[in-house]
Amino acid sequence: MPLLELSDGSRIAYEVEGGGSPVLLIQGVGVAGAGWQPQVRALCDRHRVASFDNRGLGASVPLVGAITIERLAGDALALMDALAFERAHVVGHSMGGVIAQELALRAPERVLSLSLLCTFARGKDAVALSPWIVWTGMRTRVGTRRMRRHAFLDMIMPAASLRSADRDALAAELAAIFGRDLADQPPVAMKQLSATGRHDASSRLAALASIPTLVVSGAHDRIAPPTTGRRLAELIPGARYVEIEDGAHAVVISGAERVNALLIEHLDAVERRRAA
Repeated sequence: MPLLELSDGSRIAYEVEGGGSPVLLIQGVGVAGAGWQPQVRALCDRHRVASFDNRGLGASVPLVGAITIERLAGDALALMDALAFERAHVVGHSMGGVIAQELALRAPERVLSLSLLCTFARGKDAVALSPWIVWTGMRTRVGTRRMRRHAFLDMIMPAASLRSADRDALAAELAAIFGRDLADQPPVAMKQLSATGRHDASSRLAALASIPTLVVSGAHDRIAPPTTGRRLAELIPGARYVEIEDGAHAVVISGAERVNALLIEHLDAVERRRAA
């Protein structure tokens, strides 16, 4: 993977595929840029698509400095500069959606559109410790490796789909996409969660009214419940909200066909307006 050297000594590993108007994909907690594979494949025939590992994760190591949403948004902007993305469609999932909001608030003139997937305006909504989150989160960290993998699947996939799934095969498939064994949590993940929990863009999001925005939630998402997605869409004037009935937090993978269709529709509509 190419590496972008930042002024503070950090390195950001990234990939670029395709040609056309730029798209920047920003991932969430503990997931490398490779987690966007289903979206890259769908978009790269009409867009120049960039994905990357957030600092301290995957090939973007070692970690330099504290993790904050503001710093992660600065990293994303630095990558846009390095790739000569004067303006780009910005897509973020979970924490990546929070980073995308901060990027757009900092540099709205650089953002052609926003697509905010399984995310929220207030980070503390994502780190709220419900009994289910506590229990399932604990199970991702204790027990055998197989037990931890299965618990992680419970965290991100719809329960209905798991009932008929070969969990071991699914965990292996997702490991190839996530860039890690689901039994292992990257050391930086807790720092990312902490940074997300401290961030709250709610009072500033009305400033994004001029940016065409799509907000997507999974109906069965326990990490970013639909209530947080609906609230996020309400805070951004003119935002479109879509709820995927059988989706959970990993809907970008389990419901990739539906998510990709929504992204293509959203980006195409923006491109048509630009060309008119």
